[in-house]
Amino acid sequence: MKHIAIVTGASSGLGREFVLRLDRGEMGPLDEIWVVARRAERLEALERTCATAIRGFCLDLTQSDSFDTIEHALQESDDIHVALLVNNAGFGSFGDFACQDASASRGMMQLLMQAPVELIYRSLPFMHEGSRIINIASVAAFVPQPRLAVYSAAKRFILDLSRSLDAELREVGIHVTAVCPKFMKTEFLDAPGDDEAARAMTVIGFERIADVAHAALKASRAGKSLCIPALDMKALYAISRIAPYELALKIERALGVF
Repeated sequence: MKHIAIVTGASSGLGREFVLRLDRGEMGPLDEIWVVARRAERLEALERTCATAIRGFCLDLTQSDSFDTIEHALQESDDIHVALLVNNAGFGSFGDFACQDASASRGMMQLLMQAPVELIYRSLPFMHEGSRIINIASVAAFVPQPRLAVYSAAKRFILDLSRSLDAELREVGIHVTAVCPKFMKTEFLDAPGDDEAARAMTVIGFERIADVAHAALKASRAGKSLCIPALDMKALYAISRIAPYELALKIERALGVF
């Protein structure tokens, strides 16, 4: 049986860090790592970097036929086992909803919500007891975020989806982990839309990519449904569970977030 991992958004940042750690065996032995991203040259660079066999898929996950491509590849492989699926691909656009291009919001919904759902559906038939799914959510999922409305709502969807699926699938030994990091110094902030809004929201600080990947894989191995790598964000999550939304808004305004 061929054991594989699938990582989306694998060409840079957190996705690339996941691939490098999987190559080092942090989730056990793998025969192949399937890497999905839009930039072919970055995928080719990963192939040269890793000791584990890399299979690159140069795909745009906002396009529905991308999921068919991956599903067909799974069906064509003999006796394949998806040991891990990492839904990491994403982007965010900051600013007032009314001022944003509708295509940006549409793209976020497709990439942040539709793509993980589709890839989970396509991968589940090839998963067995011990398989894992990691979905990258965000601390933005804890409470609705003005000036990041679509992104935060999409990440809330992923957070709730992950925890629900973990409850459903744990009976067959498959676990789903939602990972909620702070901002990281990745290409995510290269084209944020509203620069002022992005600068204001990064007041919460940044996390190291390596720390987030390490915490996510550790939580996934342990079968946890939620991973919040930063200690201060764990406290924020606890507060968000009990504090009224209006209070959360006042705190965000006091911090200058919006």
